[in-house]
Amino acid sequence: MSATTEAEPAPRVGTGTRVAAALSRWWFTPVPRARIAAFRVLIYAFLPLDVLVLRPWGAAHGYVDADLYRPLLIGRVLPLPTPTPTLVHLVQYGAVGLSAAIVVLIAMNRAPRVQTWLGAGIFLLYLEWMLVSFSYGKVDHDRFAFLVALAVLPTAGRAALRDMAPSPSAGWALRMVQVGVVATYFLAAIAKVRYGGWAWANSTTIARAVIRRGTMLADPLLQLPWTLQLSQWFILTLEFASPALLFMRQKFQQYAVAFLVSFHVVTFLMIRIIFMPHVVCLAAFLPLERILNRKTA
Repeated sequence: MSATTEAEPAPRVGTGTRVAAALSRWWFTPVPRARIAAFRVLIYAFLPLDVLVLRPWGAAHGYVDADLYRPLLIGRVLPLPTPTPTLVHLVQYGAVGLSAAIVVLIAMNRAPRVQTWLGAGIFLLYLEWMLVSFSYGKVDHDRFAFLVALAVLPTAGRAALRDMAPSPSAGWALRMVQVGVVATYFLAAIAKVRYGGWAWANSTTIARAVIRRGTMLADPLLQLPWTLQLSQWFILTLEFASPALLFMRQKFQQYAVAFLVSFHVVTFLMIRIIFMPHVVCLAAFLPLERILNRKTA
């Protein structure tokens, strides 16, 4: 009697396992280390411009009456000190100094461990800068993705501007920034509908903005109010559709980023509003390494 051996059936993979694997691949899609290095340079080089030129008024909060300080939740939980002139300037110029130092180290490809610690320090200082800026009755949403970027960049590990080796940790860091960018758009749409209802799209929000700060390009549109309402419908649709950006192929992501940057530039030219930290973070969708490594593009 001859013995026969039957092949054992392959183990079945459950739906949950396949979904988990797909999510893991999506979150940790490897990208060249040069991409995260270039993105680091962009973010850390922009920070001094932000705290010294674009949003320097946070420093003025160190001179106002302490009774006006109403810290955000994180400032109440920790708790953090009430801003003083010494504190705000230490935070402001400390963040600028560390940012300058880390940009130099990245460019020289030196001291990766020091870069990690500097990056962590920059995040903590900028977080405090945001709390100082927005604990007096006004909270902007245009720095959410930028703060996410500062939080995750130190976790990406060693990276050089010419290093084309793929890195899952770099991919995760950039994915987090991408999610932060999309969340900014999507949650802005949610807020519009939550507080203004769907009638927001037919309101006079943009008309009021044009009256207050419109330029010669926008002023004529006051004679055609339907164009401003159409713009509001367009903005609401764009923000609700923003999650699609996360799942596009890279080529179409680049087209979408070019469109979004153009949208923000046009908005600035018409009503002098632009969310620069957010616009900078759109670079997380781009193959930045190709700028420095054209032969590999």
